[in-house]
Amino acid sequence: MTEQNRPGMDSPDESHEEVIKVLDLYQTREKIQTRQLPGFFRSLQRWTWMPMIAAYFLVPWINMDGRQAVWFDLPARKFHIFWITFWPQDFMLLAWALIISAFALFTVTVLVGRVWCGFSCPQTVWTMIFMYIEDWCEGDRNQRIKLDKSPWDGNKILRRGGKFLLWGLVGFVTGLTFVGYYNPIRDLVPEMFTFTAHPAAVFWTLFFTVMTFMNAGFLREQVCKYMCPYARFQSVMFDRDTLIVSYDAERGEPRGARKKGVDHRADGKGDCVDCSLCVQVCPTGIDIRNGLQYECIDCGLCIDACNTVMDKMGYDPGLIRFTTEHAMEHGETHILRPRFIGYALALTIMISAFGYTILTRMPLGVDVIRDRNVLYRENTQGLAENIYTLKINNMDTQGHRYSIRVEGEYPFNYLGATEVSVAEGEVLSMPVRVELDPGVMKNPNADVTFIVESVDNPAIHAIEENRFIGPRLRR
Repeated sequence: MTEQNRPGMDSPDESHEEVIKVLDLYQTREKIQTRQLPGFFRSLQRWTWMPMIAAYFLVPWINMDGRQAVWFDLPARKFHIFWITFWPQDFMLLAWALIISAFALFTVTVLVGRVWCGFSCPQTVWTMIFMYIEDWCEGDRNQRIKLDKSPWDGNKILRRGGKFLLWGLVGFVTGLTFVGYYNPIRDLVPEMFTFTAHPAAVFWTLFFTVMTFMNAGFLREQVCKYMCPYARFQSVMFDRDTLIVSYDAERGEPRGARKKGVDHRADGKGDCVDCSLCVQVCPTGIDIRNGLQYECIDCGLCIDACNTVMDKMGYDPGLIRFTTEHAMEHGETHILRPRFIGYALALTIMISAFGYTILTRMPLGVDVIRDRNVLYRENTQGLAENIYTLKINNMDTQGHRYSIRVEGEYPFNYLGATEVSVAEGEVLSMPVRVELDPGVMKNPNADVTFIVESVDNPAIHAIEENRFIGPRLRR
């Protein structure tokens, strides 16, 4: 944009300076080289994600009842999650689980900010693993910066090649394990290394290998800042009592360098020594001293770095700390507030309902469809007869033999198989008939109840109601 002559500016005859402003809509990524510093929150990160990593890689190897404990068997259209098997008919339970997860995230965010992002998000966890590998292969932050600027020689090729090799290995194991949740991993691993695996399994393993390599190795903070929708709408859930990583500007400003042991207050300086360590350890490359920013993932690593400096300078810790806006201004925080209570109450109700549904879930589905082409028909005995299609869905992990009967306000007579065998996962469909003396009917239609019960386990049973239609009698 060029500024030409405007009122108050020099005339064209006189000397003037032309101002040109360029607006770049696409910002080039600046590589972030983080510093690894010990501290409470870095240790807490490890103790948070190490059990998750161990569970991710070990759970597929656990067997239960002769099958993989957690196995999403897409060809058979059933999900085995430990002792429970879910079928396509259980899709609503999956929807419930996703909604509960969302509300749990909202509840945690209202209370303690983006701690999920900083301590448990897979993107953060795998990025940290890749950062540890990078630090081990290429050295600390200063050594990595120096290595980036150095020409390609034997040392750089060896260090960078070793890093990429280990990244690729972690990515491959990650992708192989992920596919192992859908294809039994005890068969997948030997098939993969003997080149006999199914092409689809090979493709998805390589796909997730590459995605892990790219996301955790190169994209890193770009995923958190630009791809993850949570970073965009988190501010809607924040309030003045949300616990977040904050810089105490009143205590730290004005910042500046000083010598240890010197009374910096007499020089008009705050506690911040402007060392920039809080920026160097940040995985998203922000300066927390600029206030709350959507890029902050509440990992607390800047707190560790700042407390280390405060300890060396003999100052009180907590210049950067987990706190709330209310606490910063008034020294108090309101934990029990309407928004948090609302989220927590809704979450409790949903978890209770979901748990009750899972505990009382019946691994049997029954559906009764009345023949709509014929309202009823009269048989040779003069009885009104209705025809139905009875579907029995065995959603258990073993076959059962079921007994069938009907009940209702009238003495219905059931005509059809009284016992049937249904294998695991099978849906048995068969036509059945129900007859009734029309003389006992007070109305032209009535409710009839089909009862299907497992012979070997009476606790497994299902009840399905339908309509029985008879003739309209003249009184």
